Amino acid sequence: MKENVKPATGKLGVMVVGVGGAVASTFIVGTLAVRKGLTTPIGSITQLANIRLGKKSDNRNPKIKDVVPLAELNDLVFGGWDIFEENIYEAAIHAEVLVEKDLLGVKEELEAIKPIPAVFDQTFVKRLHGLHVKKDATRWEYVEALREDIRTFKKENSCERIVVIWAASTEIFLPQSKEHESIEAFEKAMKEGVKEVIAPSMCYAYAAIAEGAPFIMGAPNLCIDIPAMWDFAEKVGVPIVGKDLKTGQTMLKTVLAPMLKTRMLGLDGWFSTNILGNRDGEVLDDPDSFKTKEVSKLSVIDTILEPEMYPELYGSIYHKVRINYYPPRKDNKEGWDNIDLVGWMGYPMQLKVDFLCRDSILAAPLVLDLVLLSDLALRAGMSGIQYWLSFYLKSPIHKPDELPEHDLFVQNTVLKNTLRQLIGEETLDYLD
Repeated sequence: MKENVKPATGKLGVMVVGVGGAVASTFIVGTLAVRKGLTTPIGSITQLANIRLGKKSDNRNPKIKDVVPLAELNDLVFGGWDIFEENIYEAAIHAEVLVEKDLLGVKEELEAIKPIPAVFDQTFVKRLHGLHVKKDATRWEYVEALREDIRTFKKENSCERIVVIWAASTEIFLPQSKEHESIEAFEKAMKEGVKEVIAPSMCYAYAAIAEGAPFIMGAPNLCIDIPAMWDFAEKVGVPIVGKDLKTGQTMLKTVLAPMLKTRMLGLDGWFSTNILGNRDGEVLDDPDSFKTKEVSKLSVIDTILEPEMYPELYGSIYHKVRINYYPPRKDNKEGWDNIDLVGWMGYPMQLKVDFLCRDSILAAPLVLDLVLLSDLALRAGMSGIQYWLSFYLKSPIHKPDELPEHDLFVQNTVLKNTLRQLIGEETLDYLD
């Protein structure tokens, strides 16, 4: 073990923005059930995956959780903010992701988790109406209130460390502005009452970083994808992770697009459409919120295929993404892709994929892993953007002079090689 990785002692507080939402409640229920032995953490890399150490002939393939100093599930304490005041048992019933029998084994723990009033501005999420919210204030006053919430939660639950994760709704599309260019400009804008370019999610991110807590952006919101946040996180020494959890359709794109490129197959067009109910689908039915999600989804193909390098294969791709709100489907999303590819001598072919998935079921284990791994990064002294966690994200944040990595298999190699480094093992080049 590397000496600079501090042990995961004491309690780890997990404060979720949108703690009563479908993703968050599913994550909390599942984690509580796993630590009671009521279920298996399917989908969690940290809990189930093995990691090869040394040469193949060494035959050393322990589970990640047995060799990497992660926080124990029994040490996690859950809380957070929501615009609705239901406790997490009531919220999980309302979300209709999990059946009631799966909630009963942890009902008492769920009922004890009650949301803190949230920072809310309907300008940024037009389809929701917050009922359990903090009084209207400047963004700076909101930040001060959120910092106090974090300190209070940490003290009342005897937590040594805190991780904050956004599992709330997608905010409207927000381009970068001059207020985002430096932490000084950002703080000045908050104190002067500027609201239109400082989203509520940015208040949570600033508050978390200021309190020394890693912040994870689980939606495609601009939020921490600005120079002000990069510099602030590096200055304070806090990891930031984002953005947008890679669950259904985009996960498939990060597998299928590398397949086309590896085989040097051409691509004429890629049409993607989704139907989704639940609160997430309702929010994305607003064009301004959809644009934020659309930008996140559209970025994957071009980055993987590199059309500027292979213009004869990928120079004129027509890429279309649609999300349709369909209440009867609730959390059971259907993602349908039509891919028009090109083979030898220019002959056309088609690939069609219909993924009937459960959005929150796919997202919950990603939340667990990101919480544990961002806490590990904090204890290892890693700060700023955590590129090695791109495996979990649709639109990994990166600086303007950098290219994000979208290939799922490359991302997996980077993730595991970083873990190897953190435990003092050699990284693998797979040539042995």
